[in-house]
Amino acid sequence: MKQIRFLAGEKVYLRPISVEDTEWYFHQLFDAETRLLTGTQRHFTKEGIASYIERKNQDDTSVLLLIALNDTDELIGDIALQDMDVYNRNCNIRIAISSNAETGKGYGSEALKLMLEYGFGVLNMHRIELNVFDYNPRALHVYEKLGFRREGVQRQALFYNHAYHDSITMSMLAHEFRELHHR
Repeated sequence: MKQIRFLAGEKVYLRPISVEDTEWYFHQLFDAETRLLTGTQRHFTKEGIASYIERKNQDDTSVLLLIALNDTDELIGDIALQDMDVYNRNCNIRIAISSNAETGKGYGSEALKLMLEYGFGVLNMHRIELNVFDYNPRALHVYEKLGFRREGVQRQALFYNHAYHDSITMSMLAHEFRELHHR
């Protein structure tokens, strides 16, 4: 069956998540590297994941999409705009690329650009923020390259693997996105 391509780029496309994706999503949440990079500490059940997907699909303050490769339809991650505040026109963005996806090929960058384009250009967001942990320099580099600016540090905000880690807050404004990506 041909997958719906909600937002499409050259290498990847973003599509809605459905309850049929529960098995894949469940396994993603137990990938050790993905858990580390996202700071995921909880454990999950398949039933809990199915319920989460159903709730997310009814939640008008977030957009949760899966990232798939254009050529093969292979799922390689998920991306979300969350906590959308329509009055102040801001939200946060998060992304998780599975560790089995070949890194360094621009998949995450392209998925982020697609979602930022949607957030700023369709949902009319003014500010999109994110948090990244200090032990993830690869993500920091990608976010800065896309135009996110560091705003501050939440010192020792995450306890993971027997140590505290800083969480770096970054954001981008709509006009900054347009200046960088719409020349």
